[in-house]
Amino acid sequence: MPIDPSATIAPTARIHPGAVIGARAIIGEYCVVESDVVIGNHCLLEPYVYVKRWTTMGERNEISAGTALGTDPLDKNFTGERSYLRIGNGNKIREHYTISRGTKPESVTMIGDENYIMTTGHIAHNCVIGNRCVVASSALVAGYVEVGDQAFLSGGVVVHQFSRIGRLVMVGGNTRVNSDLPPYFLYSGFNVVPVGLNIVGLRRAGVPRADITQLKAAYRLLYRAGLKLDEALARIEAGLTGEYATDLVAFIRGSKRGIARERRGAAPEELD
Repeated sequence: MPIDPSATIAPTARIHPGAVIGARAIIGEYCVVESDVVIGNHCLLEPYVYVKRWTTMGERNEISAGTALGTDPLDKNFTGERSYLRIGNGNKIREHYTISRGTKPESVTMIGDENYIMTTGHIAHNCVIGNRCVVASSALVAGYVEVGDQAFLSGGVVVHQFSRIGRLVMVGGNTRVNSDLPPYFLYSGFNVVPVGLNIVGLRRAGVPRADITQLKAAYRLLYRAGLKLDEALARIEAGLTGEYATDLVAFIRGSKRGIARERRGAAPEELD
């Protein structure tokens, strides 16, 4: 049965017969759910949510009023063919947010699990957002961006297309991200620059102190030792063996856009 009998559907909501609504889902007043949509168990759609065709969401997602999911890409190359938005479990997407599906036929925009996405922003076509991320109000994430697990994008952040943001990165408010951001670091400035480790995020995530110490050493080699990038990476690989340092090197070696570079004269105490 497309609509589970335990689901609650407001009388003013419009649910296409080709949509699937899971057990104990709640669909609020004036919501619109198109064909080929799957809304999982225990999801909540507040009033005026619009879920467009070829959108799938897992369980326990909470979607606030005025949000539109699975919108056509904001891309002149879009031809109108089938593509997808796939949302995992336990996400909170707050008021007046838009997330597009992929541009190319059969391509996908992916949102992972347990993300908190705040108000009045946009995640564009073909993005991949990991798990337990925070995307604050008025942040704009352009097409083909990848955001690693537990990253934090502050209010007003603007991310350029094809950029990659690593795991446990924190980006300060109103920052323009136009390069890859290696994991575990804190970034700020109008034109993004690294300013030290994301110490608060690392501690909250339970990263062991020994690994944090290794990441501090890796940061100094990358940004404070006056080394070329290849030399710094070789030094990190030779002297630092922890899981997090290894992940850091792998991210940087996989960068196609190039990584953000530190401004001159940064104070060493910012690492602490």
